[in-house]
Amino acid sequence: MKFFATKIRPSKNHDMTEGNPFKLIFFFSIPVLLGNLFQNFYSMADSIIVGRLLGTNALAAVGNTGPMTFLILGFISGLTSGFAVITAQAFGSKNKEELKRSIAMNIMLNLGFGLIFTILALATNRLLLELINTPEEIINDSKLYLDIIYGGLFATILYNATSCILRAVGNSKTPLYFLILSSVLNVILDIILIKYTNLGVEAAALATVISQLISGILSIILILKKYPDLHVKKQHFSWCTSFASRHLKIGAPMAFQFSITAIGVIVLQGALNVFGPNVIAAYTAAGKVEQLIAVAAGSFGVVMANYAGQNYGAKRIDRIRSGTNAGTILTLGFSVISMLIAFIFPEQLTSLFVDSTSSSYSDVINYSKEYLFLTAIFYPPLFLIFIYRNVLQSIGKTFMPLMGGFFELIARSVCAFTLPLFWGYAGICLAGPVAWLSAAIPLLISYIVIIRKLQKEML
Repeated sequence: MKFFATKIRPSKNHDMTEGNPFKLIFFFSIPVLLGNLFQNFYSMADSIIVGRLLGTNALAAVGNTGPMTFLILGFISGLTSGFAVITAQAFGSKNKEELKRSIAMNIMLNLGFGLIFTILALATNRLLLELINTPEEIINDSKLYLDIIYGGLFATILYNATSCILRAVGNSKTPLYFLILSSVLNVILDIILIKYTNLGVEAAALATVISQLISGILSIILILKKYPDLHVKKQHFSWCTSFASRHLKIGAPMAFQFSITAIGVIVLQGALNVFGPNVIAAYTAAGKVEQLIAVAAGSFGVVMANYAGQNYGAKRIDRIRSGTNAGTILTLGFSVISMLIAFIFPEQLTSLFVDSTSSSYSDVINYSKEYLFLTAIFYPPLFLIFIYRNVLQSIGKTFMPLMGGFFELIARSVCAFTLPLFWGYAGICLAGPVAWLSAAIPLLISYIVIIRKLQKEML
């Protein structure tokens, strides 16, 4: 089905099909980076508050759920990001009707997948916790935490979908504002609910769901009041199988890529859990620190997805290549900064998660430092994964990003079953870097081959 092309009024949106790619990517990345910093801040604060107010076992219980929440929430994040790529392409091609139909399709598909995954996640969470060897002393708290996170999936979908749509049309500031609100609200609710109720780890999960729900609702209200180009009407919700397929063609591989990676992390968590609650808590603390200091990796991935999507819609392959080169330079620079932070401040950062008077303090700190020292040197390939994976997905080349996820899964799984036999906990730590290299190398090669082919086709 063809749509009538109508010029889109630029208003507050950001057209990335014109202008210097380096400057565009750098300045567009600032709000995204700040937003992700706040997102990781409240995730980190969540764990800090749990660890200090509820103890090491509670921190281990919440950390133990990380791979499982990543499995479901990562799938949802992949879907919402992938669906928004079609929105970005419609915006880049200046097709107003297709833009609105894409937003309507986003809504329909997200509602359907949200219902399916809420039911599946709630039905299987206890079984998965048992399969990954969750220690008896933390399994009940882990399940309680997951019940609330999974029960609030629609709040997560609403929040993610509205942010992705706004970024797709070049608006990275509005999602930042609501991410800041969500972060601050999450921390406040964490402290209130954990300190003044008897909910335990459930309080932390409730704080996350409530803060995302409020931010998602406020995002919708703002779109309705300030962004008329994004308003959809009843006729835009007309189902079109071929149009739905276009969204799923990009959204599904992105979602599966996240979930495939998550399966590898779940396998690794199962290998980690045999070391006991203190090591789980340490791994959780180090992982939260890594997410914070390596936040630029995902941020540049988001920017490149929208940049490449808009320019692909405008048939500007030359700009995709020059923009990817700029993104590569920027992300490698940030990877070096992240590496230095991990080497210089490991104890200062990980000590935030544990009460210094706790009997487990020294174990948690030492295991956390070991993780950061072993993984930080491999940050450059980790950062590059996000650049090339997102560019390929945004131009409709989803096969190799999906295969990159398989390569990560295989690498993590093999490492989980072999390296700990020789190096113990250090083998667990090295599984991530091996997985990053396994994905980064084929993604880089695939990008070079595909972009050269596309440029030749455009001549």
